[in-house]
Amino acid sequence: MTSSPMTARLAPTLARAAAPDRGAMRPAPRRALRAFLRNPTALSGLIILGLVAAAALAAPFVYPDDPLGMVAQPFLWPGQDPAYPLGTDSLGRDVAAGVAHGARVSLLVGFAAASVGLALGVLVGATAGYCGGWIDRALGRLIALFQTIPAFILLVVLVAIAQPSIPAITLAIGATSWPTVARLTRAEFRSLREKDFVTAARGLGYGPVRIVVAEILPNALPPIVVTASVMVASGILMESALSFMGLGDPNVVSWGSMIGAGREVLRSAWYLTAVPGIAIVLSVLALNLVGDGLNDALNPRLAGEA
Repeated sequence: MTSSPMTARLAPTLARAAAPDRGAMRPAPRRALRAFLRNPTALSGLIILGLVAAAALAAPFVYPDDPLGMVAQPFLWPGQDPAYPLGTDSLGRDVAAGVAHGARVSLLVGFAAASVGLALGVLVGATAGYCGGWIDRALGRLIALFQTIPAFILLVVLVAIAQPSIPAITLAIGATSWPTVARLTRAEFRSLREKDFVTAARGLGYGPVRIVVAEILPNALPPIVVTASVMVASGILMESALSFMGLGDPNVVSWGSMIGAGREVLRSAWYLTAVPGIAIVLSVLALNLVGDGLNDALNPRLAGEA
């Protein structure tokens, strides 16, 4: 579609009018990065998360054998045998190998489930917030309906129906976590759709998809990014809870399944639950510290005070 001569003459003016408003909505990426790197708690979380990720990446090389294989005498305590620094469980399986391979499962499920939840949530929330009217009301009721259903109960039902496997667990966690992102995205889009830079974009003849993707979404990203870190931590906890209950993938080792197997000998071999439990706590703590750091760096008010 060709633009009219009047629109062509006004295009530079509208573009200049839109630019300052967009810049005022969020801190510059470099400034946000500097603020994040100056935050000691955020750096601590990033270091811990990096160590967990390094263990997950190194697991196939350091422990190439099946982590579910019986390799030594049962109930070797940590430090008792240098070949098995974290000991062995009741079946003689290497606890260190299980923790390393369990990191791969937990991080994979956490980040993949968060990606699924973010994609669904942003799509529904952006559509509702930008379109308004009956579409907004209908999608708002859909979001509220899903939020009234206990997420973990719905997760258990979905996994039980689909049969436990890593893809099924990932999709189920993503399908239960999207309403929070959708509600947040909807609120952000409703507040941004009437801003001057959006009006200027409409005056330039931009279509709805381009306005949503290129104009509104970048300004709505900071709270969504912060929420994403929380979703990854929640995904790790949900997968661990499912594995603890025996609803995890039986073909892989995970931190939750290790805790579930060790609970039967909790009094005599407490390290079997303590070691994977500490791994879960450190991973979730690291993600929350990173999320707090991102909130401080991407929050326009806090960035302006810094």
